Amino acid sequence: MVTEVLDPVRVTRLNVASLFSGIGGFELGLSRAGHKTNLLCEVDPAAKSVLDQRFPRTPIISDISEFDSLPITTDLVCAGFPCQNLSMAGDKSGITGPKSSLVDQVFRLIDGQQVRWVLFENVYFMLHLNRGKAMEYMIGRLEQKGMRWAYRVLNTQWFGLPQRRRRVFLIASTDEDPRDVILSDNSCVVKESRVSTLDHPIGFYWTEGRSGVGLTSDGIPPLKSGSALGIASAPAVLFPDGSVETPTIQEAERLQGFPIDWTVAAEQVNGRLRWRLVGNAVSVPIAEWIGRKLVRPRAYDSSLDERLQVGELWPAAAWGDSSGRFRSSATQNPLGAGSTSLSAFAIRPWNSLSTRALSGFVARADSSRLKFPLGFLDALRRRLA
Repeated sequence: MVTEVLDPVRVTRLNVASLFSGIGGFELGLSRAGHKTNLLCEVDPAAKSVLDQRFPRTPIISDISEFDSLPITTDLVCAGFPCQNLSMAGDKSGITGPKSSLVDQVFRLIDGQQVRWVLFENVYFMLHLNRGKAMEYMIGRLEQKGMRWAYRVLNTQWFGLPQRRRRVFLIASTDEDPRDVILSDNSCVVKESRVSTLDHPIGFYWTEGRSGVGLTSDGIPPLKSGSALGIASAPAVLFPDGSVETPTIQEAERLQGFPIDWTVAAEQVNGRLRWRLVGNAVSVPIAEWIGRKLVRPRAYDSSLDERLQVGELWPAAAWGDSSGRFRSSATQNPLGAGSTSLSAFAIRPWNSLSTRALSGFVARADSSRLKFPLGFLDALRRRLA
């Protein structure tokens, strides 16, 4: 977690309008950086119950299409808009899909009102789906408004949480330099993840096993939202003691940077949906880091950046202004920190993975062509025995 203490004399608090608020990952992180959310917008009843409990004095609008303008004092609009049509696990219909196309509502609102900052979050796969058509669309809309923009893939595992979760954060402004916020902090070298050995926990998705499993050493693969019916899609972890366990919902909240039982209010609507809410959330420490950089930006050195060519695939970080579009060398690890160990982070015991679930995974893995760490499948077989 970010621990820097802000100097109250230098703090510039931004007034935030949050769209597609979910359970408040952006809002909690930004509030820790000193900013104030004046409007929430969320249609999901379970998510709204969480927002009602955690932000009790902030008005919530259910349908983004039902209001015409943002609060006049808005400095920052943040939007983790729906990813169902942009994610690798979704239908891949793209930015024009029925869910992800709701980003147009964000542009409708900022077209009608000048704001200092706009901040988007979505899945890493959007950079590659249909050769990055979604990113081209969004950046094109920002450029039409005369806004400078910068984006960067940020990975939750470099922000104090043992979850390998890459997301695109795109920020734009009409009169300020977004590079100084999202690109200027950078580690010289991204430290490699630990080699997967049985000496460390190994996270994987037990529901998979044929085409991929998301193997992660001493951490978990990215938390998923689960099914529309609220059936959890929790990863499993093989621990060095031979046990195979899945995190509790409270651990899932911690793995996204929320306090334990942040989503407990959703129990009144449908407790099974808590996994979906957490899996869809913005990781809180990343939102906090961006919030602090908005207060204290640092000048970005673009001397090594190269111009993006027409038709070139989108890189992991880039920026643009009236002079063109450019590739940035910024890595996924702005803080230069090592990844946090799941061994040290986890509050165990977790839930044991059932024999049926484990045997199904092993059977699928045995019939696949996937490669696994030395001894991994043998350890799972011993667990079954």
